Amino acid sequence: MTYETKPGVRMPTPEDNRPKRFYTAVSVAPGEAGWQVLLDGRSVKTPARNLLQVPTKACAELLASEWEAQGERINAPAMPANRLCFVAIDLMGEAHGATVAEVTRYASTDQLCFRAPDPADLVAAQAAAWDPMLDWARNELGVELRSGTGVLPIDQDAAALQAIHARAAALDIWRLTALAHATAVCGSAILGFALLAGERGGEDVFALSIIDEAYQAAHWGQDEEATERLDLLKAELIAAERLLRALDAS
Repeated sequence: MTYETKPGVRMPTPEDNRPKRFYTAVSVAPGEAGWQVLLDGRSVKTPARNLLQVPTKACAELLASEWEAQGERINAPAMPANRLCFVAIDLMGEAHGATVAEVTRYASTDQLCFRAPDPADLVAAQAAAWDPMLDWARNELGVELRSGTGVLPIDQDAAALQAIHARAAALDIWRLTALAHATAVCGSAILGFALLAGERGGEDVFALSIIDEAYQAAHWGQDEEATERLDLLKAELIAAERLLRALDAS
């Protein structure tokens, strides 16, 4: 089962190579340090052989629903919440600092800040979609990012990046994993934080992240491969949202 969470590069395993479903009943139960998913009464282990144990019952139920939905063979790409939790448990303890730094790097090149110089309708679409999110970041996160036209680097204020770094560093392994994944999928730390905070849902941040792609498709059409890729990315963001809201549940 793969850990891969980078957007757009994970390919489904051919059906014959997928492991057969080896369980019948899926349930959840309290454990020593949270909630567990049980397959035929047995605890689930991560790829690194750690116990799959999560902070809330709602989170365990979300993971269990992905196991329950499997057919004759287990389709790992169709279990995005489980994959995120595997990353959190197996990797995030050691990778916490590097992940915080990666989120901060995304903020320094946040796609919401790079605006097209033309045509006018694309310029207007970007402003209508992205200006409110930058306003939200300034008002709610205390982060003010500069925007500009073209593709040349933008020298973001050090204090803004420090604020992003501090907010990401304060997160637990679960929320940091979801934030980092959403940020990478969107190409935007601001959209990642909006999803984390519940300011915007998965479908909303996806739509905000593909303003340019939507414009291109509306004017020149979109091929099947691009559509499939975007559908996968949207599903990843919806899964991250569901995980975050399940983590927030008491």
